[in-house]
Amino acid sequence: MLKIYYDKDADLNILKGKKVAIIGYGIQGRGQALNLRDSGVEVIVSELEGTDNYKLAVQDGFKPVTVSEAAKLGDIIQILTQDHVQAKVYKEYIKPNLKKGKALCFSHGFNIHFKQIKPSKNVDVFMVAPKGPGALVRKMYQEGKGVPCLVAIFQDATGNALKLALAYAKGLGAAKAGVIETTFKEETETDLFGEQAVLCGGASELIKAGFDTLVEAGYQPEIAYFEVLHELKLITDLIQETGIAGMRRRVSNTACYGDLTRGKRIITEKTRKEMKKILKEIQSGKFAREWIRENEAARPNFNKLLKEGDEHQIEAVGKKLREMMPWMKKNA
Repeated sequence: MLKIYYDKDADLNILKGKKVAIIGYGIQGRGQALNLRDSGVEVIVSELEGTDNYKLAVQDGFKPVTVSEAAKLGDIIQILTQDHVQAKVYKEYIKPNLKKGKALCFSHGFNIHFKQIKPSKNVDVFMVAPKGPGALVRKMYQEGKGVPCLVAIFQDATGNALKLALAYAKGLGAAKAGVIETTFKEETETDLFGEQAVLCGGASELIKAGFDTLVEAGYQPEIAYFEVLHELKLITDLIQETGIAGMRRRVSNTACYGDLTRGKRIITEKTRKEMKKILKEIQSGKFAREWIRENEAARPNFNKLLKEGDEHQIEAVGKKLREMMPWMKKNA
């Protein structure tokens, strides 16, 4: 049964006298650190000296320290480095400084769920995962609102892990919008599936397939780009704001009819079977093992496939057309 927590269910006072160590001052790290600090929580930031993120942390009024120092000083250690380096960072710098009664916090469950990080039994381990990028987490907080987030407890050594996690979520402003209870397993497996089958893998291949179909049929690449890539944002914005049913009622009747009658010819039963296969690879740990090996081998396949994608015609066409769109240049 779905359980959602709000401000009334969380007590920020639980964080009084505790130090939160944010490991990694990227977009999510920055948003979380600033929101927690503005909520009255004592925050320590760890970032590599000399990097742009280190300089940004200094500009924001923090005095960044090493991971070891942050782990030593922090009562709650939030690991916000990229998935593939978290295990190394934990083993080398955090684990030696992890004492009984401390807590480990994550915003994605990959390393815990797939046992890349195996914390000792005497610490709390929880997840607070905002369902939005760090910049949005910060923006909504500044507007007195919040971005919904997920909360999960992997290990409750103190008996207060959930209270601690909810207080952390409240400090981010998330409890204003709603904090949905889940598990590390559910968050990790659904997150990976969404990325691979729909949001990144599925969408990018669908776009390229549509582009190739039009270009091979003799249409101008620039026109194909507009029709299958550029206009996608309009549709995804409508879906995000109003749902699929709402989108269908806000596009033309012609577009809606084409959606209703042709969509299933693109996403066929064969496609759905392949999605189930991808999900099983995630659930079994096959994908995780593959990704870990890829990183251990210096990413040969990753780099090869990334380069091949960069060389697709749609990238050259898109780069040229985006120069015509001054509102996009700030994101270049």
